[in-house]
Amino acid sequence: MKSWFLLSLLCFLSVITVAQTEKIILDTDLDSDVDDVGALAMLHTLADHERVAILGIIVTSNDLFAPQCADVLNHYFKRPTIPIGVEKGISLENASKYTKALTQAFPHRLQNYDDAEDATQLYRKLLAAEPDSSVTIVTIGHLTNLRHLIKSTPDAISELSGLQLIEKKVKLWACMGGQFPEGKEANFYRPDPESTKIAVDQWPGRVIYSGWEIGNKIITGGTYLKKSLSQASPVYMGYERYNDFAGRQSWDQSILLYLISPDSYWNLSPSGKALVREDGSNAWKRDEEGHQQYLVEKTPPTELAKIIDALMVGIYRDGF
Repeated sequence: MKSWFLLSLLCFLSVITVAQTEKIILDTDLDSDVDDVGALAMLHTLADHERVAILGIIVTSNDLFAPQCADVLNHYFKRPTIPIGVEKGISLENASKYTKALTQAFPHRLQNYDDAEDATQLYRKLLAAEPDSSVTIVTIGHLTNLRHLIKSTPDAISELSGLQLIEKKVKLWACMGGQFPEGKEANFYRPDPESTKIAVDQWPGRVIYSGWEIGNKIITGGTYLKKSLSQASPVYMGYERYNDFAGRQSWDQSILLYLISPDSYWNLSPSGKALVREDGSNAWKRDEEGHQQYLVEKTPPTELAKIIDALMVGIYRDGF
């Protein structure tokens, strides 16, 4: 009897201490700010430790080198086959401080923007292939490609519409966007507030927002990152090119940290719904029946910065 009890206890402890691997599709505007680079570095660290599985990366950007830059980071972190999707048929430019430099300096598979897959088709393909209620979509940029997914119709990939695929396959939309309980934030209003309104209004499932006010106080990418990264790393080059390690807000990284430790670092608002105006500004409507919440500060931002910096340079420990 005693041996049976000990065996049962060990089995119970193993169950409660093994962290779940989150299946992630990351949707990023990898161009204007460097926190997207930091988020990708952090995501690969989490994948190295089986906290996440990266199903694909959607690049929502009109930057000529953005998908190749994502490919550079995937290659550097030894995941060169991660599929990358982009919006097709749009006008392209290059105003980024780092995407072209990284593309020219490091190995990658995609030779140009159009070598990436169509974002809507990739979204649909990735979702259709996964079990029900198993995928988390993480958006750390504007929501144009998410809107295209929502509006997509049945095709050869799936007999389901985009909304039906989301309802069936997605367990959570984790969104860096908005300002709460009210405000105006770039991912929501620039350059495509119509897509924000459609995505927020029509999303059929659970949503967690990490608003501007959360990441704005968490400063990473400074001296610690400079000392800890190899100068041969594209992450090093990205932060060097962006502001020479002067430190930067961690808007995008914050939502990833929430995903792996949802009960540790932030509180959640009461349930409700984000109300998006035509100009992309937002307010909040409390509703006990709502499926949306936003992060509320709990842990000091300086402590969160240490954890995020560590994850960006590849340091991980159980409990993060």
